[in-house]
Amino acid sequence: MLDDDERFRHGCDAIPAMARVNIELKAVDRDPEATLARCVGLGATDGGVLRQRDVYFMARRGRLKLRVEEGALGGELIAYRRTDAFEPADSTYILAPVAAPEDLAEALEATLGTVAVVTKRRHLFLWEGVRIHLDEVDDLGSFVEFEAVLPDAGDFGAAQEKVARLRGEFGIADDALVSVGYADLLMDGPQVLLSAAHGAMVNAYAPYSEFKVGAAVRARSGAIYSGANVENVAYPQGQCAEASALGALVAAGESAITAVAVVAERLEVCTPCGGCRQRLREFGGVDTPVYLGRPGSDPVTTTLGELLPGAFHREALQG
Repeated sequence: MLDDDERFRHGCDAIPAMARVNIELKAVDRDPEATLARCVGLGATDGGVLRQRDVYFMARRGRLKLRVEEGALGGELIAYRRTDAFEPADSTYILAPVAAPEDLAEALEATLGTVAVVTKRRHLFLWEGVRIHLDEVDDLGSFVEFEAVLPDAGDFGAAQEKVARLRGEFGIADDALVSVGYADLLMDGPQVLLSAAHGAMVNAYAPYSEFKVGAAVRARSGAIYSGANVENVAYPQGQCAEASALGALVAAGESAITAVAVVAERLEVCTPCGGCRQRLREFGGVDTPVYLGRPGSDPVTTTLGELLPGAFHREALQG
C-alpha cells in the first residue's frame, strides 16, 4: 500500500510537487433546500455565495481551466488531474493567481482552444477541513460537491472517512453520484473528440495515398490526445492516426482510454483498420465508445468490443 507521500507523487506524476490534493465526491442535488438545512445542522461554517465562471482549455496532460469570480480583481489558472469515478477520488491540482484573466483567456484560446465554459452559483460551507459546495450550474441544474482538502481534513484516510460520513449525512444515493466534472456534462463528448480528430487530420502527412486521417482518444483523466497518419516512402514504415494518438497518450503518462473518434478527409465514416482496432483495445475496454464521422454530424457510434470481437489480450499471455 502506498503511503501519503508515495500516493501524492503517484497521483501527480505530470504535475510539480507544489501541487495540492483533495478527496472529492459530486452528486446531483435533488432537494437543495434540504441540503442547505443539513449543512446548517452539521454546524458547517457559511462561506457565502460565489459566482464563478470557469473556462476550460484543451490540455495535453490532465485538465486546465481559468476561473474568474464575480467581484474579484483577478482570477486563477487551475491545472488538475482527477480520475473520473463515482466514488471519492483524488484530485491533484495547482492554483496560479492571474492578474489579467481576460488577456490570458485570449492567449490560451488562441494557442490551445476552448472546450467548455461553466458558469455557476456556488454556496460554500466549510466543515472540518472539507469544502461543501452547493452548486447551481447554468444549463445543468443543482449539485452538491465535497472537497476534503489535505492536510486540513487530515491524511488520505481521514479525508476519505469525512467524505464518506458526509455522503451518509446528506443521504446521497448511488444513482445520484456523478463521475465527471461539470465541463464534461456540458460538452457533447462525441463532438469534442471529433473536432480534435479533425484538427489532427488537417495536418496529416499523406503524400502517397492522399488519404488523410485523424484520431482522438480521451484518457481517464479527461485529457484528449490526437494524432494523424504519417506516411513514408517505404510504405510499411507509415503510421496510422490511431497509433499516433495513442503514442501521445502514453508519452503524457496515461495508460487507459475512455472514448475514441476517427475522422477521414475523403470518407464520411472511416473505421479503424484491423491493426488499430487491436492497438485501441490494448488501452480501452469492450464498452469504450468509438465515434466515426465529422464534426457537427451525427456520428456513427460503436464500441471497441463491436469493432474487434475476440480481441487478443494480455490474459492469453498467462497461458
